[in-house]
Amino acid sequence: MDTTPAVVPEVTGKAQLTLYTSAFCEPCMQTRAVLAEATRLAPRIVVTELDVARHLERAEHDGIRSTPTVIVEAADGTEVFRAEGVPTLAQVLAAAATAL
Repeated sequence: MDTTPAVVPEVTGKAQLTLYTSAFCEPCMQTRAVLAEATRLAPRIVVTELDVARHLERAEHDGIRSTPTVIVEAADGTEVFRAEGVPTLAQVLAAAATAL
């Protein structure tokens, strides 16, 4: 997972997931594990991780109220799924399929 970009890259034919995290967040570590398994099972999933403290404007724009928060977007940028807290693997895979 990439932890540095402030802008989500243009990805064609991929499901774009954004993970908002914060330091010392135990649920964030659990979410990373879920997303790692999802990307292993479905290579068309691309995850961008953003620390809310480092990307405050983006987090505010996306309405982030807690960490972890996972947002799944379709290719046109439409949000198709949002999980505040640790999502299940099934939720992530279903959302990614919807995004494709």
